[in-house]
Amino acid sequence: MTNLCNKHTILACEGWSWGCHAPEFAPLTAAALVIFCCAWWCWGMKFTKINPHLPLGLLGLPIIGNLPFIKVELHRYFSDLSRIYGPIFKLRMESVFAIVINSPSLANEVLKIQDAIFANHDVPAAAVVGTFGGLNILWTPNGPRYNRPRKLVICEIMSKQSLDACYVLHRREVRRMVKEIYGKVDLIEMRKRLDELIRTFAAANVFDLFPILAPFDLQGIESKAKEQLSWFYGVFESMIKNRRNIGDDGKEKEKISKDFMQQLLELHYRGDDKNSLFINEVKALLLDLMVASIDTIPTTVEWTITELLRHPDKMTKLIEELDTVVGN
Repeated sequence: MTNLCNKHTILACEGWSWGCHAPEFAPLTAAALVIFCCAWWCWGMKFTKINPHLPLGLLGLPIIGNLPFIKVELHRYFSDLSRIYGPIFKLRMESVFAIVINSPSLANEVLKIQDAIFANHDVPAAAVVGTFGGLNILWTPNGPRYNRPRKLVICEIMSKQSLDACYVLHRREVRRMVKEIYGKVDLIEMRKRLDELIRTFAAANVFDLFPILAPFDLQGIESKAKEQLSWFYGVFESMIKNRRNIGDDGKEKEKISKDFMQQLLELHYRGDDKNSLFINEVKALLLDLMVASIDTIPTTVEWTITELLRHPDKMTKLIEELDTVVGN
């Protein structure tokens, strides 16, 4: 073993390394890189010819496509491109093709008329690790697996009858929250962590564009998502445990109205694969409800108010309509 180590040391000292011979191999490496880029470019052009129905768009660079040219304010960038390429155009990011639509009629066609065809999403890596492989409504592919939790939530939890039954509970909880929110550190912590989670989900992840790099988690987004979601699921598990303990006491159960948590747990206890939810689905759906209620609505309102402030004529029209329909 000592002789082997000595020989290895001698070889290393004598320069048997890539760094020592880099000048000799530099032309060969450069040539190989050029050939690889050209081959990739030709493959991309061939793919485009095989799929003639793709709309026009920026040509892009080999391998990385249009990534270097994408600007931060996507809505303005896409609007500028639509003036050049029309209301529908393509962008290529590595092997991923994105089709951008920029007209109300096309949006109606894609999001409403042909919704079943375009309903699926490319699930980001952070969402995969954060939803038990995509057990929530947002990221589950369209099909039987998607329809089951969606149907249960809409028909059993979000139905008018169910919401009416929870009215007293909702009113009581809202009043309590308004009185105590400023003194509740845990609520502030919840909002802070939720903001961080949403930023992690929305972050540009190189793995989503270059799947071959998946095992490396170069940006640490997957590990960050796991760490953030472990906190949320810990809170959910504590809530579920507490609700189960309350449910074991018949007297307490009679006094408490059925909120979302209780209804989700009842769907879990059914034990029927077609009409029940797994416990991980319950936790994933709780995260769905939290994100949708805390992030989606404020973001939509913020964008709406911003656009109204940028277009005073629309603001005046809206005020007139409110005065006519609602009154002063």
